[in-house]
Formats: sequence, C-alpha cells, structure tokens
Amino acid sequence: MSQEAGRSTGERPLQQSLLRGALLKCPACGVGSLFTRYLKVADNCAHCGEALHHHRADDAPAYFTIVIVGHVIVSLVLAVEMAYHPPLWVHAAIWLPMTILVALAALAPIKGLLVSLQWALLMHGFDPNHEEEIGDRLAPPTA
Repeated sequence: MSQEAGRSTGERPLQQSLLRGALLKCPACGVGSLFTRYLKVADNCAHCGEALHHHRADDAPAYFTIVIVGHVIVSLVLAVEMAYHPPLWVHAAIWLPMTILVALAALAPIKGLLVSLQWALLMHGFDPNHEEEIGDRLAPPTA
C-alpha cells in the first residue's frame, strides 16, 4: 500500500507516527523533517507534502518537558545527596546546567511527539473532513 493510499483512507498508525515525531521526522512519511528550525514546525513536509501546519501545541510541549525533566533531575539530585552529601555549590554547579541542557534536548522530541499524536488521531485540521474554524464559529461552507 502506498503512502498516499494510507493517508487517503485515514489509516494512521499511532506507534509509528509517535516514533517518527520523536525522531523529528514527518509523521506521514518518516523521511521529511518535521521542523524548519529548532521548534518551528514546517507548514508542509518537504518530502511527501503532508500539511503539518494544523498542529496546536500551545504550552503542552513545555509542560510535559518540565514534568519529565523535573522528575529525572530531582531523582538524580536526591540520589547524589543521599550518597555523597556534597555542598550546595556543587549541586548548583552540576544540576543547573544539566537541567537546562536536558530540557533543551527534550523539548523538540516532545513537541514532535505531540504534533505526530495530533496527526495520527486526526485532531484539529489534520482530519480531511474537518471544517475550518473561524474564532468560535465554523466557517461557512466552501463551494
């Protein structure tokens, strides 16, 4: 089955889409880049032409990044504190830069996961039968 046939029938495998999004690739073809810059989602895939501009990420990627990175870093801080009891300046020297680096490294894959999740579940404008919204109303039908 070709990629076009899969998309036209609405067949969008969730796990495959999520993996592609985490790898910063187009959820439809897995070849084209999902982003044009660090966190700027491409309007369309350069490889297959899939429209990607429908995503609504808002604050969700940042929220999930904070939750995940917070759990990882706090667990490591507690483990190091219990094992070695280093002075506070050592904690600051280690954990502040590490928190920033891990958060920056995790943010794009998490946003890729969320965009690909929306694509796979036909959320927002990713649904071919979706009616365009204008503000709080539906747009008038187009001829």
